[in-house]
Amino acid sequence: MSVHFDIPGTPVFTGAEARKGYALNKMCFSFNDKSNRDAFLQDEEAYMERCGLNAAQKQAIRHRNVVEMIAAGGNIYYLAKFAGIFGLGVQDVGAQQTGMALEDFKHMLAAQAAGPVEMPALARATR
Repeated sequence: MSVHFDIPGTPVFTGAEARKGYALNKMCFSFNDKSNRDAFLQDEEAYMERCGLNAAQKQAIRHRNVVEMIAAGGNIYYLAKFAGIFGLGVQDVGAQQTGMALEDFKHMLAAQAAGPVEMPALARATR
């Protein structure tokens, strides 16, 4: 049985996406091991090549852009391993996903804690 969710701007991680992002997700999973994180930081290009990333995946990694990584087949659970290497937290990723500056995203979260808040137009368009 196939379930389809139509949430505009929200990519669904399907089997096809898993196949497309296999190398990227496998690389990010490898960062569970400190020696792999160190090897990546020592020579990112060589590490990406060794892991078999395609051009779009490599470019997304170079940009440090989680949204691009998701578009290249990345799974957010594995991408969190990559984000952690650079000290990027959940709020950093949320800001990227909504197209907002980090501080604006933090202010929006604080405002939502106080009550309902309208998302910015860009964030609504990408959701």
